[in-house]
Amino acid sequence: MSTDIDLKNIVKAKYSEIAHQDKADNAASCCGATPTSNKVYNIMMDDYSEIAGYTADADLGLGCGLPTAFAKIQAGDTVIDLGSGAGNDCFVARHETGPEGKVIGIDFTEAMIKKARLNADNLGYNNVEFREGDIENMPVGDNVADVVVSNCVLNLVPNKAAVIAEIFRVLKPSGHFSISDIVLVGELPEALRSDAEMYAGCVAGAIQQNEYLRFIEAAGFTNIQLQKSKSITLPDDILANYLDEKAVAAFKQGETGIFSITVYAEKPGDKIKINKPKMTIAQLQANNCCAPDSGCC
Repeated sequence: MSTDIDLKNIVKAKYSEIAHQDKADNAASCCGATPTSNKVYNIMMDDYSEIAGYTADADLGLGCGLPTAFAKIQAGDTVIDLGSGAGNDCFVARHETGPEGKVIGIDFTEAMIKKARLNADNLGYNNVEFREGDIENMPVGDNVADVVVSNCVLNLVPNKAAVIAEIFRVLKPSGHFSISDIVLVGELPEALRSDAEMYAGCVAGAIQQNEYLRFIEAAGFTNIQLQKSKSITLPDDILANYLDEKAVAAFKQGETGIFSITVYAEKPGDKIKINKPKMTIAQLQANNCCAPDSGCC
């Protein structure tokens, strides 16, 4: 059985390769896709092309949702993107934060970090940075982010509970996250299980949706919401390799399957207040303010 380190090394090697491919090749090769299917290119990914801040050079076709569209990002926010790849979600988030905000992308693949930094330089963004690191142990301090986003990444990570605990740590009190990911609902047919989990989970594997949500609750998050759920339809030519015609029909009509979900949750607590230094009487008077004991009020 592969260890966590083995799985991480497999993912790192795979995504180092992906960093040097174009979007069409990535969409057709990611997550266990086979060359027999002609529908692989749009099984999981959502269309970013009409989203403000979209950068075509940063879109490698690897996502399974649009978390930034649900993330309630405000001008001036600090946003962290987990598994930032070539920077696509970071640049969309930057459009929402504006130049007064800050966006930090974290990825453990050196080739992706280099590609993302080049894209940021080409765009002239000096408030978007990319840090190489493991999202199970983020290179970020405590209580840093107003918002955390991620797009189809936690399914790649062996220790999902550790990542969710890290999200809790780096968020400011009352901060929140919006994450798109792949989960399973119900037990897949035995004949499909190994291939479909590889297909949906991009090597490390998706987990049951209920288990995924329990990890979030156990970490201390509140106001957990399922913002979007989309069934991932496996192409008929893949299903036909494992199931007979009757079994294929039953699987496609049932509620068991593979889903892309977008989950929102909040870290409890009051917003961190920045205490401004008190002004002296001279400063108050210089600003035409009414200083205490000045006799002007």
